[in-house]
Amino acid sequence: MADLQKLVDELSALTVVEAAELKKLLEDAWGVEAAAPMAMGAMPMMAMGGGAAAAAPAEEVEEQTEFNVVLKDVGPKKIEVIKVVRSLTNLGLKEAKDLVEGAPNNVLEAVSKEVATDAKSKLEAVGAVIDVK
Repeated sequence: MADLQKLVDELSALTVVEAAELKKLLEDAWGVEAAAPMAMGAMPMMAMGGGAAAAAPAEEVEEQTEFNVVLKDVGPKKIEVIKVVRSLTNLGLKEAKDLVEGAPNNVLEAVSKEVATDAKSKLEAVGAVIDVK
């Protein structure tokens, strides 16, 4: 039987990259796919055969694909900000003005990283304070 304490010590010394690689190797060797991190953390270590539970924190985080562009503050050039908001959203003048004056508000929702970055740079260029979430 393997020395479990030695195994725990060796697994604890792994870097995050090494732990992620170990997870992939174990999945291939055992023909399984790791469950969600919460499910893995809730399982007792004995049920996982010792080492697999230690690899659970290495579960790769899914990269965010949708972003919201939030107007936090209008800045000194309100009219310029309204113009940029209109060009980004196709809102009418009154709707864009209401959105800008009601800051903080979402200007764009569930957009790609490129669209969010572009919108942020355009709005910041006219003095607005923007947050991308």
